Amino acid sequence: MGKANPLEGQYDYIIVGGGTAGCVLANRLSANPANRVLLLEAGGSDNYLWVHIPVGYLYCIGNPRTDWMMKTAAEPGLNGRSLVYPRGKVLGGCSSVNGMIYMRGQSTDYDQWRQLGNPGWSWQDVLPYFLKSEDHHGGASALHGAGGEWKVAKQKLQWDILRAVQEGAKEFGILPRADFNDGSNEGSGFFEVNQKNGVRWNTAKAFLRPAMKRANLRVLTHAETARLTLEGRRATGVEFYRGGQLHRVEARREVLLAAGAINSPKLLELSGIGNPELLQRLGISVCHALPAVGENLQDHLQLRTVFKVRGAKTLNTLANSWTGKLRIAAQYAWNQSGPMSMAPSQFGMFTKSDPSLEMPDLEYHVQPLSTDKLGDPLHRFPAITVSVCNLRPESTGSSHVTTADLAQQPEIRLGYLSAQADKRVAVASIRQARQIMTARALAPYAPEEILPGPAAQSDAELLEQAGNIGTTIFHPVGTCRMGSDAAAVVDPQLRVNGIEGLRVVDASIMPRIVSGNTASPVVMIAEKAADMILRPAQAG
Repeated sequence: MGKANPLEGQYDYIIVGGGTAGCVLANRLSANPANRVLLLEAGGSDNYLWVHIPVGYLYCIGNPRTDWMMKTAAEPGLNGRSLVYPRGKVLGGCSSVNGMIYMRGQSTDYDQWRQLGNPGWSWQDVLPYFLKSEDHHGGASALHGAGGEWKVAKQKLQWDILRAVQEGAKEFGILPRADFNDGSNEGSGFFEVNQKNGVRWNTAKAFLRPAMKRANLRVLTHAETARLTLEGRRATGVEFYRGGQLHRVEARREVLLAAGAINSPKLLELSGIGNPELLQRLGISVCHALPAVGENLQDHLQLRTVFKVRGAKTLNTLANSWTGKLRIAAQYAWNQSGPMSMAPSQFGMFTKSDPSLEMPDLEYHVQPLSTDKLGDPLHRFPAITVSVCNLRPESTGSSHVTTADLAQQPEIRLGYLSAQADKRVAVASIRQARQIMTARALAPYAPEEILPGPAAQSDAELLEQAGNIGTTIFHPVGTCRMGSDAAAVVDPQLRVNGIEGLRVVDASIMPRIVSGNTASPVVMIAEKAADMILRPAQAG
């Protein structure tokens, strides 16, 4: 008899996806040495220079080493454009390539989750899990944690032009706010970031690296899960490819899908769990009918308005000269500060598209730089980008496999601007961004609109331009919706409806998108999931 394959065998928990959620799960589940845990990551290690230098997101997005290189289908609401759709393909997942903004959303987001049939997910329920992993620069308080793994820092640089935007916003009732994360983020301020001493702090560093010292945790990179293995209505393990070979591993307790809002539903569908009509059409054997898999896809669409300014220092002018580039590099080499330490967005505002609203529905990301479109070279003149996104879109889409071939990405349809309410918000948000830029505090900089351009004035013209300048802000959620109803993909304990031994733990479980950036809510979801998984296991 030949030797047993060392990659195969039994584990208590198998985690599929070493991203934002998977790294948290690996840490928490392996804390008990009695649990044997396997983490499978399809991408590689995060030991890559541009993962760690904050400005390196520019070199990680669109890089096959760190990005799944996905694209959306042509979007009617974006005038038929298809968008590049970055997803982290590396340990730490999207926390290795994202904008590093620490944001929880609004308390009403989570209270709404509870009202949608998810007991245990209200703001008061989830706040302890935010606090559990947090290491906040301001220390411990009723609303912030200290000593946890997830570091929250102030940014290490400031820009006069962004201070002027903050002063100008005051003229229109958008007032400075000390803390965006106390449950109500209305106001303006400089984003806190997941960094340590000017270096990106991803979940691989925060949670996984310390846990990898444990003998009971095994981490395999370049291990692409092909499908779940099932015995009747129970998940028993997974099959995965590594080094061109197919391997099978078994889970004594549970399989945990943490592959994200695009790849978690993909794996369910490739395993025969999903809409029977879709699966049968693709020749995939139906193991369990669950029509909502891949539905309810939500994202924040950002509208990038751009304004040329005079007499202001911006990254455009600094980065377009060799002396400026050398100065930037020297500053980062000296003390990990300056433009290379900056998140893509430094300054933010949360406000309302309509004063009758109870909570803000708009988030601004204001940047001291500009391009014609994401990925293009910076303009050679000083300018700022005033991006605004609808925090609570009514438009939804879907993500579904189109073939049984594992190598093919799903068809991603966001449905941007398909809802009438979202069209109204898009028009209102462009008008509001323009209005803010007319503030007296900004007059010395003589802002001149470049995008969408002053020629667009009517609602119809502005909606047309929204379709031209709108782009993703990389926050897909909702495709494995949580709920107590029979149509939900997972229940409030994140267990897949109708399948034992299987949970989904990532952004896909959100029934509604949160009112802010999504990385830290995913950390919270994984913290809470680990608690729910371990409590009955410990009791047993």
